[in-house]
Amino acid sequence: MLHFKTYIKDHHSPWVTFIHGAGGSSSIWFKQIKDYKKEFNILLIDLRGHGSSTATWKKGDSFINVAEEVIDVLDHLDIQTSHFVGISLGTIVVQTLAGKHPERLSSMILAGAVIQLNLRTKFLLAIGNAFKFILPYMWLYKLFAWIIMPRPRHMESRYTFVKQAKKMCQKEFIRWLGLTKSINPYLRNLQIDSKGIPTLFVMGEEDHLFLTPVKQLVKKQQELDLQTIEDSGHVCNIDQPEKFNSITLKYLKKLHSVRTSLLV
Repeated sequence: MLHFKTYIKDHHSPWVTFIHGAGGSSSIWFKQIKDYKKEFNILLIDLRGHGSSTATWKKGDSFINVAEEVIDVLDHLDIQTSHFVGISLGTIVVQTLAGKHPERLSSMILAGAVIQLNLRTKFLLAIGNAFKFILPYMWLYKLFAWIIMPRPRHMESRYTFVKQAKKMCQKEFIRWLGLTKSINPYLRNLQIDSKGIPTLFVMGEEDHLFLTPVKQLVKKQQELDLQTIEDSGHVCNIDQPEKFNSITLKYLKKLHSVRTSLLV
């Protein structure tokens, strides 16, 4: 089973499950825990090959297998439903969960969301896949981090992700990178139907690789919500934690308030 950690406010409070991105770990949410645990029960999960999780890959494994491992943790803790907050490639795991187990998701908050790869991103990943067996994975990861988060004010985000990526091994990095080879068709299928799950995208205004596709999607599917954060890049929960926490907690408390009023 995946490694996890919980913060329990009480047995009546809703759950919020945090899903990190590739190369990170559950520790990247350290700037959210203090504010969130005042209002919700929290579940932090380390995805396979990350943090303290020891789960290994088998040939043919995909995002679906990763999502099922998250469900195993929820089942183990007897969590029937949870709000989900994902960052970067973690948003693909959350969207996969929505497609396979919509009844388990109270809402989705997709931060630094990856819903489509543009030409620059595909070129970057093609280079990574071409040299993944030749170059040390940390060289590639540092390059990716700098291209995705290039500005001086993204420095803490870059440092945090590079520091966490050092805990991975070359083998695990290669397997996660391999998932990106056919990711665009997979992402298009995920966007067809949100399954009626309330969905909020939270994006940094300086997220130059991933913001535009999200704006285009939200314009087409008006049931989706989008909030952008100034002076923030791809990892907006670290770049601007106070703004991120304010936006996301306001959204979740509003949902909870509406549902409570409907039950009265």
